[in-house]
Amino acid sequence: MTEVGQRAKAASRRVARASSAGRNEALHRAADLLEERTGAVLAANADDLERAGQTDADATSLDRLRLDARRVEAMAAGLRNVAVLPDPVGEVVDGWVRPNGLRVERVRVPLGVVGIIYENRPNVTSDAAGLCLKAGNAVLLRGSSSALASNMVIAAALRDGLDKAGLPIDAVTLVEDTSRASAVSFMQLNGFIDCLIPRGGPSLLASVLEHATVPYVIDGEGNCHVYVDRSADLSMAESIVVNAKTQRPGVCNSVETVLVHREVAETFLPRLSTALAGVTLRGDTRTRAVLPDVAAASEEDFATEFLGLTLSVAVVDDLDGAIDHIARFSSGHSEAIVTSDLAAASRFTTEVDAAAVLVNASTRFIDGEELGLGAEIGISTQKLHARGPMGLRELTSVKYVVNGSGQVRS
Repeated sequence: MTEVGQRAKAASRRVARASSAGRNEALHRAADLLEERTGAVLAANADDLERAGQTDADATSLDRLRLDARRVEAMAAGLRNVAVLPDPVGEVVDGWVRPNGLRVERVRVPLGVVGIIYENRPNVTSDAAGLCLKAGNAVLLRGSSSALASNMVIAAALRDGLDKAGLPIDAVTLVEDTSRASAVSFMQLNGFIDCLIPRGGPSLLASVLEHATVPYVIDGEGNCHVYVDRSADLSMAESIVVNAKTQRPGVCNSVETVLVHREVAETFLPRLSTALAGVTLRGDTRTRAVLPDVAAASEEDFATEFLGLTLSVAVVDDLDGAIDHIARFSSGHSEAIVTSDLAAASRFTTEVDAAAVLVNASTRFIDGEELGLGAEIGISTQKLHARGPMGLRELTSVKYVVNGSGQVRS
């Protein structure tokens, strides 16, 4: 593992000084190769799916693992989209002149080597590598055993794209040892990995918190809420909740709990139950008073990221009750309010502690592509270095550049 880290570190220095045009060329060439090798990618993915099926993997895991021609095309399109984004490297964040004539600037620079440890989703191999390269970084990829065959074919296309553009192939390196021991070693590549980004479930995040000795950004789980206020347009609320729960239930920005103001509960809950006919609802006592056929929700249910067609529901007295519930159970990812009361919206966005808060919109919008940030590498639920959708700028750091004319400190 140390040798892998050394090669990536050496490659990172070459990528950092490469021109934006050179990095963009590598992304375009990799995109072309992915499309040309669609058959090989899908064949490898079929092998992965067959092995996963033999382990009784659940439907959500299989969906994350599965590729088809459309998804491969989307990976290639994602690389091309990243290539045309503005290059953050070299951007002057701000600057000023001191009374003694020193000119001070803060300039964006690459992080160096970004380590990505992730589960199931082979598209992360392409998406993460593309973003890291665009921001002038090398990337070390450590996927799961379930997606190894797919990841190897995808990473080979990325490395060949780098080679065709005259850049070092070790700027994209896939760790093929998927043992637990290798994962721990990966998290402890001090001096080689400058920033570790985990993409996975609670067990992976717990392992990072326990074992990682390199700096990391937590792409945390998404126990997201939608609060339906007493002044909400109930048709709008219904549409938002249905979208947030069912549009793609197995992702971190899908809603897991709906909170309903007591004054609209008797009207809203029956129509929501009908609209979510394919979703298993679990409700608190006040919800079950309106919907007696709904199963009882436990404390654990309100703390769970279901990542499937299950939804917890609670009736709250007021906005304070909703904010208190979210403070207790939220993972700090994305929280939404549906309301026509400007004061309620203002209090919600001010007092709810989350990476993203939304007013009258689905939580499903919290990813980089939907917010106009371009592709994103994850959603940070912590507060240092990066918070919320992590795009290109979040894959850079800053350095101070100070220009003088002979000044010395007295």
